[in-house]
Amino acid sequence: MSNLSRELVFLILQFLDEEKFKETVHKLEQESGFFFNTKYFEDLVLAGEWEEVEKYLSGFTKVDDNRYSMKIFFEIRKQNYLEALDKHDRTKAVEILVKDLKVFSAFNEDLFKEITQLLTLENFRENEQLSKYADTKSARSIMLTELKKLIEANPLFRDKLQFPSFKNSRLRTLINQSLNWQHQLCKNPRPNPDIKTLFVDHTCAQQNGARAPSPAANPLMGTIPKPAPFPQLTGQMPFQATPAPLPASLTGWIANSPAMPHPAVSGVPMGLSAPANAAAMLKRPTSGNPTTEYQSADSEHVLKRSRPIGISDEVSLPVNALPIGYTGQSLPPNMHSSDDLPRNVALTLSQGSSVMSMDFHPSRSTYLLVGTNVGDIAVWELASRERLAQKIFKVWDLAACSVTSQAALVNDPSISVIKVMWSPDGTLLGVAYSKHLVHLYAYHGSDDLKPRLEIDAHVGAVNDIAFSLPNKQLCIITCGDDKVIKVWDAATGAKRHTFEGHEAPVYCVCPHFKENIQFIFSTSLDGKIKAWLYDNMGSRVDYEAPGRWCTTMAYSADGMRLFSCGTSKDGETHIVEWNESEGSIKRTYAGFWKRSMGVVQFDTTRNRFLAAGDECMIKFWDMDSSNMLTTTDAGGGLSASPRIRFSKEGGLLAVSTNDNCIKILANAEGLRLLHGLENRQYDMSRASSDVVVKPSGRVLLGSVSSSAGTSTVISDRGAPAVETSGLNGEIRGLVDVKPRITDEPMEKAKIVKQAEISEPSQCRSLRLPDNLATMKVSRLIYTNSGLAILALTSNAVHKLWKWPKNDRNTSGKANSSVAPQLWQPTSGILMTNEIDDTNPEEAVHCFALSKNDSYVMSASGGKISLFNMMTFKTMTTFMPPPPAATFLAFHPQDNNIIAIGMEDSTIQIYNVRIDEVKTKLRGHQKRITGLAFSNVQNVLVSSGADAQLIVWSTDGWEKRASKFLQIPSGRPPSSLRDTRVQFHQDQTQFLAVHESQVAIYEPSKLDCLNQWTPREVSVVITHAAYSCDSELVYASFSDGAIAVFSAPSLRQRYRISPAAYLPPSLSSSVYPVVVATHPSEPSQFAVGLTDGGVVVLEPPEAEWAPLPPPENAAASNASSAPDQAPPR
Repeated sequence: MSNLSRELVFLILQFLDEEKFKETVHKLEQESGFFFNTKYFEDLVLAGEWEEVEKYLSGFTKVDDNRYSMKIFFEIRKQNYLEALDKHDRTKAVEILVKDLKVFSAFNEDLFKEITQLLTLENFRENEQLSKYADTKSARSIMLTELKKLIEANPLFRDKLQFPSFKNSRLRTLINQSLNWQHQLCKNPRPNPDIKTLFVDHTCAQQNGARAPSPAANPLMGTIPKPAPFPQLTGQMPFQATPAPLPASLTGWIANSPAMPHPAVSGVPMGLSAPANAAAMLKRPTSGNPTTEYQSADSEHVLKRSRPIGISDEVSLPVNALPIGYTGQSLPPNMHSSDDLPRNVALTLSQGSSVMSMDFHPSRSTYLLVGTNVGDIAVWELASRERLAQKIFKVWDLAACSVTSQAALVNDPSISVIKVMWSPDGTLLGVAYSKHLVHLYAYHGSDDLKPRLEIDAHVGAVNDIAFSLPNKQLCIITCGDDKVIKVWDAATGAKRHTFEGHEAPVYCVCPHFKENIQFIFSTSLDGKIKAWLYDNMGSRVDYEAPGRWCTTMAYSADGMRLFSCGTSKDGETHIVEWNESEGSIKRTYAGFWKRSMGVVQFDTTRNRFLAAGDECMIKFWDMDSSNMLTTTDAGGGLSASPRIRFSKEGGLLAVSTNDNCIKILANAEGLRLLHGLENRQYDMSRASSDVVVKPSGRVLLGSVSSSAGTSTVISDRGAPAVETSGLNGEIRGLVDVKPRITDEPMEKAKIVKQAEISEPSQCRSLRLPDNLATMKVSRLIYTNSGLAILALTSNAVHKLWKWPKNDRNTSGKANSSVAPQLWQPTSGILMTNEIDDTNPEEAVHCFALSKNDSYVMSASGGKISLFNMMTFKTMTTFMPPPPAATFLAFHPQDNNIIAIGMEDSTIQIYNVRIDEVKTKLRGHQKRITGLAFSNVQNVLVSSGADAQLIVWSTDGWEKRASKFLQIPSGRPPSSLRDTRVQFHQDQTQFLAVHESQVAIYEPSKLDCLNQWTPREVSVVITHAAYSCDSELVYASFSDGAIAVFSAPSLRQRYRISPAAYLPPSLSSSVYPVVVATHPSEPSQFAVGLTDGGVVVLEPPEAEWAPLPPPENAAASNASSAPDQAPPR
């Protein structure tokens, strides 16, 4: 079914629900399988309607789909069986046992026997495991909790538990738009048409030759809403709700006096995890009415439509319009024009994960800091649409964390960013996480993002973070679930103050100062507002905030006006301005007529405007007027309560979307800023390489290379791509940039010197000991624990090196300082794959390691073998050729599901438990050479010897997208070369490696985000892989060299020559063919060589630090692969 057809089903579901066709709604949910109504399912379970429960589930999953589905059906049938026994209905119990439960005996015969024995007991509670079984109602409730966890974990239900967010009565609106369009096309439009059917197109009959007057000719049309030409399809228009009365007196606040601007808005975003307590609820959007899954029928929107050229007559639709300004309408003297607001979508950034928080740089207006729900952060440069830097969450020093923090981080490693914030001067950035920690980074432009401090700040989530300057000393202020506010020294991480007094988790902090008085406002989830001085005297004020739940506070840019935005548990939202001198509410802003679907985010700008994200749109107010100024939906696709953030000048507005993107809205000034920087970069690209320019701290690219054999084409976004040379000589593909290609001769260009490692003393390396036959290493991997390295050689033999745990290596992890042992069990057997009649060295070798390192699945042209990693014994073999397996990958959420790439170009999805091929995927033209799963994107990416990439949905295994790699000119296409794929740690983009290029792609549309190509045609890339934190890419070459790249930009940091890690006695024909990276040490990697050797490499220091290249280096005779076309 096409995407539009799928969306039409959702529109029909909404319409049916609005018309109260409840049974039909649930029937369509089941038959389409697009939306699983959790509330309806809960009602069925609690009512014990077991037949209806299974019938509804059957639209989404079957018993044998996966282990989660099997467990779901088992729990339901077991509960039905126990209820029959509890009623002493043995006949029904036997029927359930034979008909429903016997199917599970094939998977757990002992459990089935134990269930059967319950029939022999007078009361099944005599069974020890069922002794705590109480009454039916409580048992159903307990089971329901378990079922909901299983459903949320089941990959078949992913993206089906949340109803899409779109405007109410959307189908009616589309029909109204269609009727309006048909009426505009009438040759003789009547002013009040009578439309009685939707079965045929509407036309107005000519009435006595007279033509209806054009609405455009009516002078009143510009100032008042137009009358409705025909009745709207909805029912009665709702009246605008009157805001609830708010507390009128909050006296005794800090005395009024001149203020210092404070740029921070202390808004805390929500996460996605299910709320375990009251504090956790701020991380998940909640419906104002928990009993319904659909939006109500009340329609609040402004209908926007285009008109056909040449038709002046227009018929307006009777919709519930929000307050908007009409053309020609004058504004009061204290009001500002909505044209000053950033409402035009200037660009869209694909972040890849759900955006939780954003902040613009205080001085570099086009730098945007972003934090996501998977814990990563990124710095974007908006004019170039480039992600300058990115960091994946990891604990820097687990041992330094408290025991509580260690337990929370180890037991459940998932983590979300709650808030990101720049320091006032923009040299530091702070990150607050959903578990205990705060990270502080130093940032000096480009990809130079360095860890500075890790603070174990709070017990539970850190709900907000802000910077302040008490006594002219930079401090970090945090608050958390532990009801405490803390102040930290930004230089040392030492704790300066602890403020206690809130009785609920603290949601927001807002530091400020007036004259010489430094203070902090704070809000908590019980609706309390408190104010603190930097002393130990406790709170100075204690009041209740409108909304009484999640409230954020913010000052205007000049620091003179204080605002708050609060959302109650029932979804009621209030934005107010405070009278600080009296502690009372000065103004309440109207515009929230419906209950909000989540906690509303807001921001201020220019001392003039307020903005809030609500109802899948952005609402704007003039600070001096209670009435809403205007709204925008930013072209659609926004979440119910989108995250928003103004730039400091107010010309740009960042808005989060439903599809993990960020839309940048701009006014005229913002567009000039973006286009001005684009043009500046365009001009820079044409400048001579004698002058290297670094505006705004970001390294700009050099000029276009016109040398033969190095052309790179990327056409992912529909625009011509050109090839540019960076300052360190790398070739990079850019899209939407069209600089002039100069005709200067290549000899005039100056080559940028590479960061070269050519001596053994410049890096640490260790060749692993080996007393077995030396054959080329075909596959190489670290174990998931990081304690060993496994290699598969071209003679189908596996080799396992284990590192000892001793005084020199207390962790027992792989390293380059301590030699490991080539391990074999006492039996002396080797793990050797079955081979067919062909030469083993010509076979395609592949293996995949289980998550717990207990077994490895492997093939070398023959059957697939499953080996026990402890005993080296062959547990089983399956799938004899032809066709032979060429690549193996475990499903990330179910080790019993394996994707197997085959020699005949198919991919088989195989269930190990039941020994069955579930489906075959066809799309490649040659053998499969790479497979990679993403459980975030719910996709499988495959690559083949045909140089093609294909993205498959793991829900229904349908093809989503495909693309052939663009082979640079001058390189003959090879039909036998491998193309490998590997997902970034955040699983929202992936690395594609071919002999001609290393590239980074996003999986939804296969847009190429960055690409690197070697200049020398004679030297090829043999392999490449991400480091464990995905910050680096290690690549090996056929001349023996190894390159270290920064992952986001594919900017080269180092070139490691063969002389640095290979002894001079080795033949020059020895080179690395495979790269493996350590699972927890980002700076460690290993290479497998053509002579059978394995070498572990590490930097001389803690990490492969980036080295800035000299700006005007002399020409170098650097060799081979990592050298690129020089800049002009």
